[in-house]
Formats: sequence, structure tokens, C-alpha cells
Amino acid sequence: MAVVFVGIDPDTDRDHCPTVWADAEGQEILFQGWEPDAETQARCEESSPANGSVPVGEAIIRIPARMIPLIREACDAVERAQLR
Repeated sequence: MAVVFVGIDPDTDRDHCPTVWADAEGQEILFQGWEPDAETQARCEESSPANGSVPVGEAIIRIPARMIPLIREACDAVERAQLR
């Protein structure tokens, strides 16, 4: 898997740092983020069309809106790889 670092939260303290990577080969975008609190987790699960809670092996993560440019960059990298 060829994972490429795209960017880190521009307001990071270097200890708690949401991060974005792109895996063009695997056609995936990877995120490191904050875990939601129990109330937010419950609201997400309640509003999801999926049945039940988030299954083992999956997670809801929080990414700050200031990282949207990095997420776009990761999307572009994966999309460019599909066009080759």
C-alpha cells in the first residue's frame, strides 16, 4: 500500500493532530482524528441509515473544517490515480 502523507491540522499542537493521507493504489483516503463524545456518537448512529451502532473495525472520527483543503487534496490524489 503506497500511503502518502497529505497534511496535518494547521492548528496542531503536534500531540493531538488530525491528519490526512492518500492511498492512490488502494483508492482510499485515510484520516486520523478525534473520537466523538458519547452524545455525538449516538446522534451519528441515530441519523445513519445503517442498522445499529458502528461495528467493530469502523469508527466515527472528528476532523476540523479547517482541514477541508487537505481533504480535497487527498481526494484529488486518489482521483488522479484512477485516471492513469
